[in-house]
Amino acid sequence: MTSRFSVKVVALVGAAGLLGFAAGLADAQEWTPKRLVDGQPDIQGMWNNADANHTPLELPDALSGRENFTKEELHELARARFDATIKANETLREGDPGFYALYWFDWYWQEPEGGDWPALVTDPKSGKMPSMTEEARDTAGYIRDHLHDTYANMEGGDRCISRGVLGMMMPTAYNNGTLIVQAPGYVVLHSEMIHNARIIPIDAGAHVDADIGLWEGDPRGHWEGNTLVVESTNFKPVDNMRAPKGRARQTVQRRMVERFTPIGPDTLKYSLTVDDPNTYTAPWTVSFPWRRDNEYTQYEYACHEGNYAVPNSLSGARFEEQEAAGAR
Repeated sequence: MTSRFSVKVVALVGAAGLLGFAAGLADAQEWTPKRLVDGQPDIQGMWNNADANHTPLELPDALSGRENFTKEELHELARARFDATIKANETLREGDPGFYALYWFDWYWQEPEGGDWPALVTDPKSGKMPSMTEEARDTAGYIRDHLHDTYANMEGGDRCISRGVLGMMMPTAYNNGTLIVQAPGYVVLHSEMIHNARIIPIDAGAHVDADIGLWEGDPRGHWEGNTLVVESTNFKPVDNMRAPKGRARQTVQRRMVERFTPIGPDTLKYSLTVDDPNTYTAPWTVSFPWRRDNEYTQYEYACHEGNYAVPNSLSGARFEEQEAAGAR
């Protein structure tokens, strides 16, 4: 399925997010990245966020109410999560449901370090994802019940079109390497999944016309000191897109703000704020570190060329319908 080639919103950051980034921003003030010919801070290279898999999405209840954590505690929490995952998997035998060969997963090869907060969600202060709106829950329920009625109901990533911004930027089980390339006036984020490239113009003025909707939105970037700020609007309305805690719709009201801050030669602080009032009852922010990974090699993700999931899923559903109707 793959052939090899090497490639060696509203600016809302809540109090919890600011707290989670306090140490990183302090470090960033001390770190001075070199600059490119057009004046951009140089953040080029291969980056990997697999280590963030060792941090839970939401703040565990046992840690609720705390406002400060030492680096040692965060490391211990990440190590404990890593060890628990390994132990749970080792209790399963190969061939049993739920068994995975862990060496396929990026996070298995990442030493748990921990970030600046014991959860990826840093805003709201509770460390919990806000609930979806009633309308969004109804849409999600309909999609679950009618997933294979039509290809249009299937998730964008399963269709090899786009995993969306969340699917590209959040840590996942594998293919977490992101190549950043800069050219005068642009920053390009190349994701291994679905061989996807986000081309971000810098100081490019207004977004495209409001009638134009894009799977990953229309990004506009600018630099605030050493921090790259990317605001995306003009999202295509899609009922089934990748999101934390399962699939969710994105709407034309969605706005996203991302921040990339180099705090050392090998670490980027990353945050992503989502504001989609027709999908979520409140904006929310996740943040986690990206590590430089010069040994990571991206491979061609030949998704369309070898993807049988869509026709197989749809034909299987039609077979079940005919069987239920007594036609077989």
